[in-house]
Amino acid sequence: MVNKLWDHIQFVRDQSPLVHNITNFVVMNNTANALLAVGASPIMAHAHPEVKDMVSICQAVVINIGTLDEYFVKSMKMAAGQANALGKPWVLDPVGAGATPFRDEVLSELLALHPTVIRGNASEIMALAKANQTVTKGVDSTAESNEAIDAARFLQETYGAVVCISGATDIIVGSGQTIFLKNGHPLMTKVTGLGCSATAVIGAFIAVIPDKTEAVAAAMALFSLAGELASQTAAGPGSLQVQLLDQLHSLSEAGFKQQLTISLHG
Repeated sequence: MVNKLWDHIQFVRDQSPLVHNITNFVVMNNTANALLAVGASPIMAHAHPEVKDMVSICQAVVINIGTLDEYFVKSMKMAAGQANALGKPWVLDPVGAGATPFRDEVLSELLALHPTVIRGNASEIMALAKANQTVTKGVDSTAESNEAIDAARFLQETYGAVVCISGATDIIVGSGQTIFLKNGHPLMTKVTGLGCSATAVIGAFIAVIPDKTEAVAAAMALFSLAGELASQTAAGPGSLQVQLLDQLHSLSEAGFKQQLTISLHG
């Protein structure tokens, strides 16, 4: 599996997929830079007159609900609908799921459009599945990723999406397969928008890799390992952010294969 994931990373670098992002104001710059660092090309566009045309020329769509308003919601639904109509994959990041009724209503509408991938922290995944009454603390997780596995399986079975729970251990739940990745570093939680950047990177991988579970695993393996390696020389959150981009761009095959910690369960 490790060899296969590295091949996927190289394939994304070689293919340079075009990824359409409708994301939040906080992370647009971070997201675009992360996509460029992994070898993809970002487009940030949410104007109603051009959303469908942008989806048509891109290979995948990323929808992130971090800073919602009514205009953006319409853009998101238009983009997801067009992606479905054209058979293109799209990923949903349910930022702050469970925090407000408006956010949950929007997420229900987006889930009805059957995202290819859902990526969130444990609290967001649990809120999305309404698995229990876990309280969402802003956009930070108040639950461990392994607590959300049942919720992720519910979402996967109900909507057919690959579900990624991010945390100290990243858990990818696909049809008949669950993958655990144990890389990353706690300092990554001190940089705003890294989860959103990971979602965008997933968009690049699902754009060109047919097996969407493997695509998500490869994206998260690259991102978490880049953060772990960056933390070894970073002086704090600021330098971590810069060095993470460098690692996304230059991580070697030897470094990836030596340090990746992965386990699979059927």
